Amino acid sequence: MTTLEQVEKLRTMANISYDEAKIALDATNGDLLEAIIYLEKQGKVSSPSGSGYYSSEKAADADSVAYRKNCGDNHNNCNGRETFSSLLKRFGRFCMKMIRKGNANSFEVLKGEESKASTPVTAFVLLLIFAPWITIPLVIIGLFFGFRYRFTGPDCSGNAVNDAMNSAADAAVNLKKSME
Repeated sequence: MTTLEQVEKLRTMANISYDEAKIALDATNGDLLEAIIYLEKQGKVSSPSGSGYYSSEKAADADSVAYRKNCGDNHNNCNGRETFSSLLKRFGRFCMKMIRKGNANSFEVLKGEESKASTPVTAFVLLLIFAPWITIPLVIIGLFFGFRYRFTGPDCSGNAVNDAMNSAADAAVNLKKSME
């Protein structure tokens, strides 16, 4: 029984259609060499020139053709491996997606039910990354002065982070009351 892998290999080697490769393999019980000889006898494949061996130049060309056929001309994903440039492109698309989401959602500072400040999540994350020694203490001190924080936007409905921030604000209020 011929497999799809055998048919594809014969198609690549002999530059023939799927049906021709399948018929040749079925006629030779799945033997690739016999299938090539079978195709040569039918005139669908030309025999190698010279002493019967392929030159390294022709083999290199065949490998190049097979590589382009298997990998595509952009070579993004060949045999399960990605090129560095395709990885960079994927990482760039991921970063742009996160920035768009961060700009669509916002971090709000509340006093009671009134919003005192609002900033895009992207800006808040950048502050956390580049100035954590300022940002984190300000957020913690704000909790003790009765400020609450929340994330709002299309991607923040039913957010567990908001529940955790409410719990932190409640804990800060309870700690403040126990110190009085």
